[in-house]
Amino acid sequence: MTPKSRPTQQTIAQLTGFAITTVSKALRDDPKIAEVTRKRVAQVAAEIGYIPDRAAQRLRTGKTKIVSLILDPHDEILGFGNSMISGIVKALNGSGYNLTMTPHFSSDPQSEDSVFQIVRNGLADGLLFSRTRLFDERVKFLFEQKFPFVTHGRTEFAFKHSFVDYDNEFFAYQAARRLIDKGCKHLTILLPASEFTFYQHMHYGFARAVRENGVSYSLPNTVTLDSPIDDLTKWGNQIAKMKDMPDGIICPGELSFLAFRSGMNDYGKLLGRDYQVVVKSNSPALKLIDPSIDRIGEDIEEEGYMMGKNLLQLMDGDGDQVQQTLQQPQLLY
Repeated sequence: MTPKSRPTQQTIAQLTGFAITTVSKALRDDPKIAEVTRKRVAQVAAEIGYIPDRAAQRLRTGKTKIVSLILDPHDEILGFGNSMISGIVKALNGSGYNLTMTPHFSSDPQSEDSVFQIVRNGLADGLLFSRTRLFDERVKFLFEQKFPFVTHGRTEFAFKHSFVDYDNEFFAYQAARRLIDKGCKHLTILLPASEFTFYQHMHYGFARAVRENGVSYSLPNTVTLDSPIDDLTKWGNQIAKMKDMPDGIICPGELSFLAFRSGMNDYGKLLGRDYQVVVKSNSPALKLIDPSIDRIGEDIEEEGYMMGKNLLQLMDGDGDQVQQTLQQPQLLY
């Protein structure tokens, strides 16, 4: 072959002696083709650098062989994007699907522009996205369009749809119980913005724990989990200056905790002496910084993997078998 030539299924057929229809079915891993034939075709395809012509595939099948991830900012969790992408890529490995990403930084967090364009323009065969609301318009639109999708997070719609979520209610409950067991009498928790579904879950878990144990609590009204780092540092300043300062703090992200602790340090309030903390963690960073910090883990890579696997099932036609997975927190103390 010349440097500009591109190996095709015809090339593989000539090299193996198989009919083109046999090569085509073997490349799709059709079980009707003998395993030894499929292995031989796969070997030759790899040796000559065969890559499927996606334009031709789309004309023939109507499929793009693309999965699109709409990635919202998750600055509070170290490595969220990398972990999510890594898990999805592992799930898609060997499926013939490629992953594309659409960063979503709209001033309207629930804007469905990205979803609408991908569906209307046929840019992907399936969608993955996070940061769901109770009645998320993106979910409603995709459900009505019968377009395959899996969310990272739940909704309150009457109809069922596939999702993978973290049990934030159990996280908040266990975090509060851990602080109470360590002798804390006044708890607070940094919550996400109220429009997100996991705000409700986290609030419920925290409220249940303080109610069961009769401890006092307060909720911040000037900051959320998405507040800028400087604002979270100022929040730490404000708490440090309170006469009845909370002595037990729940931070659902590593960066939010580091900013908060910096604010407390500014006024001489030290972790372990003046207050206790439980942090939701996705990385070993906090353990390296301070092994004594109580952490509750969320495996975002595993969540991405499950999302990818669920979406593959939906795109393969298993749309009636909705998968709803709730990952349990990992107690790391």
